[in-house]
Amino acid sequence: MAVHLPEGTAGAGDVRRTGLGSGPMQPRRTFPPLRGLLPLAVGIGAWQLWGPTRSPYFPRPSRWVQGLQSLWDAGLLMPAAAQTLTTFALALLLATVLGATLGIVVGRSPTADRALGPTLEFARAIPPAAIVPVAALLIGYDTSMKVAVVTFAAIWSVLLNTRAGVRALDPVLIDMARSLRLSTADRLRKCFVPALAPSIFLGVRVAAPVALVITLLVEIVTRLDGIGALMANAQRSYLAGQVYGLILVAGLFSFVVTGVVSFLQAYVFRHRPGP
Repeated sequence: MAVHLPEGTAGAGDVRRTGLGSGPMQPRRTFPPLRGLLPLAVGIGAWQLWGPTRSPYFPRPSRWVQGLQSLWDAGLLMPAAAQTLTTFALALLLATVLGATLGIVVGRSPTADRALGPTLEFARAIPPAAIVPVAALLIGYDTSMKVAVVTFAAIWSVLLNTRAGVRALDPVLIDMARSLRLSTADRLRKCFVPALAPSIFLGVRVAAPVALVITLLVEIVTRLDGIGALMANAQRSYLAGQVYGLILVAGLFSFVVTGVVSFLQAYVFRHRPGP
């Protein structure tokens, strides 16, 4: 029997269009749009055309390419880039795991929050460069020290966002896990981690550029292998072309890192409906 809807009543297709039904999942953007680099490209092109020819401080971009080519020919650019990216990746992974774990503990336990809160706030206010001497003294003057310092700098956004996510959890979710008598591991795996994933990823997206910047800073300060060490050596030798070229490489690293984190976030949330 056919059902006749009154005039002005939304049908099934209208429900999808008005957002009242589930509707098709919307595609998620997994990489920053390349058009965002257009102003940078225009600025570099204008610099190349109208920039000073022999300036020791503001060399044209063509000299940046020459500086990077000289580092490539000397076999220094690729090992330094690999060292920087390895330090960054290890530090971001550790910051994510430790920050999410501490955030869950502090957010779920008022006692732990009161006990650890002042210490965490004190540690969060310490500049990362200030702990380099202490880390070198305790850990050694090597890559492990770099990873520790970068992890220390990047952990806070993950920790704080996870703590805020735990405090904002729906009480119904907690009561359901308790009524089903789930074990602690099952509660984390089936309830808390899926519910906290958006907060954790938000912290990671904030922590990723911070980790990359601090990685370069530690390499500049300590002269350990990496893009930052090459940048410091070029600056000390007044090789402005190499300095600007390495800055451009670091900026491209940041762009790619943002895209990778966005891709991972879109992959994890691929089964959730889009906005």
